[in-house]
Amino acid sequence: MATKRIPISIYAEITPNPSVMKFVSNIELNPNDSLEFKNIEDAQVSPLCTKLFTLPFVKEVFLAKNFIAITKFNIVEWDTVAMEVRVMIQEYIADGGIVLKENITPDDLPQNNIEPEETAIDKIPENEIEERIIAILNEYVKPSVAQDGGDIIFSDYEDGVLKVKLLGACNGCPSASVTLKQGVQNIFQQMMPNEVHTVEEV
Repeated sequence: MATKRIPISIYAEITPNPSVMKFVSNIELNPNDSLEFKNIEDAQVSPLCTKLFTLPFVKEVFLAKNFIAITKFNIVEWDTVAMEVRVMIQEYIADGGIVLKENITPDDLPQNNIEPEETAIDKIPENEIEERIIAILNEYVKPSVAQDGGDIIFSDYEDGVLKVKLLGACNGCPSASVTLKQGVQNIFQQMMPNEVHTVEEV
C-alpha cells in the first residue's frame, strides 16, 4: 500500500540579500523560535536542513515558522539552482521527511556566537523597559523582517542603546544597516523616544 503523501507547496522568493533565497511553505515547518545553522554539524536537530547542506553551494540555512532561507556560496547563481532546492524541499516533506526533531533541548541548539541565554530566542527581559522593547520587536519589527527572509532578536539594552541580533537573510545583507537605522531605530524613537536613542547590531 502506497504511503499517503503530505500535501505541500513550496515557492521561492528573492530577498534583499542577493546571496539568500527564501523558500516559503504553505504549512508550518518550525513551531519553535527561528533557528540559524552555520554548518551541517549545527543542523543535526533538523534532518531537512542537514540534507540541504549536502548541496555543495549551500553555506547557511535559516529555519523559520513557514519558510527556509538559504545562503549560498558565490559559486552558482540562484537562477540555476533555485528550482532544484524548491523541488528537494517539497519532495522531502511530501514524502514524510522530518523537518525538525521533537523534544529538542537548549543543549541541542547551535550557539551561533550568541550568549547561551540568547540562543535562538529573545533574551529574557529583566525589567519593564526590556519587556516593552521585546513587545515592539515582536509586533512591529519581526513580521517585516520575516518578509525579507530573516529574524531579529533582542540582545541587550543599556543607557538608551538597544542591541539586536539579525539572523537569516538579514545577517550580512547590504541593506541591513539601512534597515536598522531607518526602520527599526525610527520605530523605537517614535514609540520609546525617552528610552531608546539608537539601535545597534551585535
